[in-house]
Amino acid sequence: MPPPELSPFDNEDVLKILKVIKEEPALSQRELSSRLGISLGKVNYLIKSLIQRGLVKVDNFKSTNNKISYLYKLTPSGIEEKARTTFHFLKRKLEEYDRLEREIRELRQELSVLDVQRENRTDKDIRP
Repeated sequence: MPPPELSPFDNEDVLKILKVIKEEPALSQRELSSRLGISLGKVNYLIKSLIQRGLVKVDNFKSTNNKISYLYKLTPSGIEEKARTTFHFLKRKLEEYDRLEREIRELRQELSVLDVQRENRTDKDIRP
């Protein structure tokens, strides 16, 4: 069965998961969900997809509570995907930043024009 396709909207969540797995591979899906603010179901779906795509490998280990837990590890492909996803995420955020900066500049210009018009009306009202 082919791995499920991820939508572009999942990329930010995938990046978050890859970052945390790299830093703390022993976190449970529930802990990932809580830490990242992503639903447990979505974390499960994304991790399954990452495993099927060969980006994440799963190992079992015994935790201190005598329970078997999972250890998530990034594969070499996972490390490459993390770098690629980081690059695209940063590119998208910089484009968004530039767009917002232009919009803010335009809104400030609009306010300046309105302020000048208001001052002109006020000056005419005061003059005899």
